[in-house]
Amino acid sequence: MAGSSLLVLLDDIAAVLDDVAMMTKVAAKKTAGVLGDDLAVNAEKVTGVRADRELPVVWAVAKGSMRNKCILVPAALGISLVAPWLITPLLVLGGLYLCFEGFEKVAHSFLHSKSEDAAKHEDLVVHLADPGVDMVAYEKDKIKGAVRTDFILSAEIIVLTLGVVAEMPFTSQVLVVSGIALIMTVGVYGLVAGIVKLDDAGLYLMQKEGEGTWRALQRWLGLRLLNFAPWLMKALAVVGTIAMFMVGGGILVHGFHALDVWIRHFAQQLGEIAAAGPLLAALTPTLASIAIGMVAGAAVLALVSVWRRLRAA
Repeated sequence: MAGSSLLVLLDDIAAVLDDVAMMTKVAAKKTAGVLGDDLAVNAEKVTGVRADRELPVVWAVAKGSMRNKCILVPAALGISLVAPWLITPLLVLGGLYLCFEGFEKVAHSFLHSKSEDAAKHEDLVVHLADPGVDMVAYEKDKIKGAVRTDFILSAEIIVLTLGVVAEMPFTSQVLVVSGIALIMTVGVYGLVAGIVKLDDAGLYLMQKEGEGTWRALQRWLGLRLLNFAPWLMKALAVVGTIAMFMVGGGILVHGFHALDVWIRHFAQQLGEIAAAGPLLAALTPTLASIAIGMVAGAAVLALVSVWRRLRAA
């Protein structure tokens, strides 16, 4: 009897772990948009720090991120346990914030010229070269700013994950949400560390001396890495912004059932078109999410701009 009970228990545990693994994969896909923006934002936050201090700063922000999640995960699970009806409104608010943040970036790129950005970068370089600047205080400000940004992005990731596992047993919710929080922290800051040191790796390889094909290949690779690093940062920013519209818009679509049904019906109609139908049907939900995300982001940005002006008046 005891043996059969143990086997049943092991079978139940295996089933739970299988469900947890599956839902963790789904949650990871849902939070990929925030992850792309998280990478770009945190890598950007570390720029302007001396090369030998980049990794310590990334580590300090990573620890702050883990503290954020130690606050957010229990809070999110408590909401799921006590007031699960709050999950959908929180998801919609998180989606609106994603859309707002994405459109704010787009607006910034159109409202600020390249010369203004170049002047800002030049001011930063001059500022850091000033011996009178307190670099310890500067680093602390960088870290505090990055941790504050991480808190917002971490909240979005956890709320999105909670929406995915809302129908699962509470134990499975704990495992999935905690797992995603840990995976995202390690993954994001591991990648950020690699990104911010990419140019240093390129410089190291370029400085290799000696003759022969191997040394020449190392110097060639170093030059390519130096050229690739700024392009990678730009690509992450663009992809992250698009992903924010896609994920944020998708949350809004699923939050409003009638809109979700209409988009699905429209995609089915497009699917009946000869030749291109299946492709159009597959792309329509994604493109619709991006379009709705951009419209929602523009609306929220307009409201926020009006509110800021009213407060300043």
